[in-house]
Amino acid sequence: MSGRLLTFPLILILTGISALAMLLPAIDALTRNDHSVARAFFYSAMLGVAFVLIIGLAMSARVRSDNSDLANLLSLLLAYTLLPLFLAVPFYEALETTSFLNAYVEMVSAITTTGLPLFDHNPGRLVDSLHLWRGLVGWMGGLLIWVSASAVLAPLNLGGFEVTASAEPGQSGTQMDRFERANSAKRLQQITFQLAPIYIALTGALWFLLMLNGDRSLVALIHSMSIMATSGISSVGGVQNGASGFGGEAVMFLFLLFALSRLTFSTDTITSARTGFHLDPEFRLGTILVVSVPLLLFLRHWLAAYDVDEVENLGQALRALWGGAFTVLSFLSTTGFESADWLAARNWSGLGTPGLILLGLSLIGGGVATTAGGVKLLRVYALYLNGRREMERLVHPHSVGRASAGNRRIRRKGAFIAWIFFMLFALSLALITVTLAALGQDFESAIILSIASLSTTGPLASVAGEAPIALLELPATAKMVLSGAMVLGRMETLAIIALLNPMIWRD
Repeated sequence: MSGRLLTFPLILILTGISALAMLLPAIDALTRNDHSVARAFFYSAMLGVAFVLIIGLAMSARVRSDNSDLANLLSLLLAYTLLPLFLAVPFYEALETTSFLNAYVEMVSAITTTGLPLFDHNPGRLVDSLHLWRGLVGWMGGLLIWVSASAVLAPLNLGGFEVTASAEPGQSGTQMDRFERANSAKRLQQITFQLAPIYIALTGALWFLLMLNGDRSLVALIHSMSIMATSGISSVGGVQNGASGFGGEAVMFLFLLFALSRLTFSTDTITSARTGFHLDPEFRLGTILVVSVPLLLFLRHWLAAYDVDEVENLGQALRALWGGAFTVLSFLSTTGFESADWLAARNWSGLGTPGLILLGLSLIGGGVATTAGGVKLLRVYALYLNGRREMERLVHPHSVGRASAGNRRIRRKGAFIAWIFFMLFALSLALITVTLAALGQDFESAIILSIASLSTTGPLASVAGEAPIALLELPATAKMVLSGAMVLGRMETLAIIALLNPMIWRD
């Protein structure tokens, strides 16, 4: 049965899964006696299932030996652009007080794990079942990028894999490699069965721990799904408004570490000759940032604050240090949750709105093949190795590098490809900023929205500037630009360019 199912296009399978997922908020709304919301999700689910069955029946006569890498990559692009049209239908019908465009942008924001706070300025506007749907779509988007990173992007040397691969982005390594992994449908099935149970189990464990720390069931579920998907979606306006307190933040901090390196739960993204995630350059670089940035914020105003009252400020100092550490890891993983003690960290450091720091962390992003967005730590590490070697050659022009074979590959060819990606990212950022400015946004808002969408860190729109940006008041054209930027940030520019590669079309 599963083998027959995999003969259909990936986008059709994702549509069927989305239709079945609509039954969960329908059941939730029914238990709350919110029959209008329950009907909206139930009817949408039935229409979606009927549509998938009709299309599947029409395609069943076609003999499809396999879904190619190109077909899966194209289906991934359609999942981020066309599938939200279907996902937005029950949201639009249930809310009844917004436009379909707003519902579509909300679903694009969720499935790309961006989490733009469109409706956070009025928390009471969305009922709990709609918050559940937002969190569920974001969670499914996180699982989609988890699976597609290994099943779709890795075979094409995209999504960060191009830094350590021996082939060019969008191409396979050798003819033998291409023959060995020709059955992309079988590979997609195996990786899904391998990673989905891990993803579900981690989400369930975090949900249970958050409830133990005091969060009510729905809030704990949405926050656990948001942490695993790094979507930053919340039903209460952020974890700082939850009831779990410090214990809940400590638990979420541990689970956010999964966004720094794939090696924390899998071994399909080996980035060094030595095994172990503690030796992985991505995890080590992420740990350095999580430790050093809060310390810099902490030490900036240490003497002035400590001289006032040594006893009274000891507790405040610890709160400031924790608030900085949690928030830094949250934005580095492109989740975007603020700690309840982030205000204490800001007051301690003397920085009223350290938005530039949060923007920089979001641009760096998390690990390759994780749910985090941004430039990715592995690309930053490759540029660091290349920069360090170039400085050594300035002092000793005829010296020979002492790095291992893997590091030499990353330092040379990997750094070159990472630099190309960084420049494409910068050009995309400039283009989107100019476009938003032309549509009426001031420079600060335009740059914040551009980074938030390209790095898939939607909460930046609320915390990076002097005042939150009213996203619902943006013109329709600006919302469409943001939707395209979120898709571009999730898919990455190299993957879009790879779709134009004639070698893939011939294969």
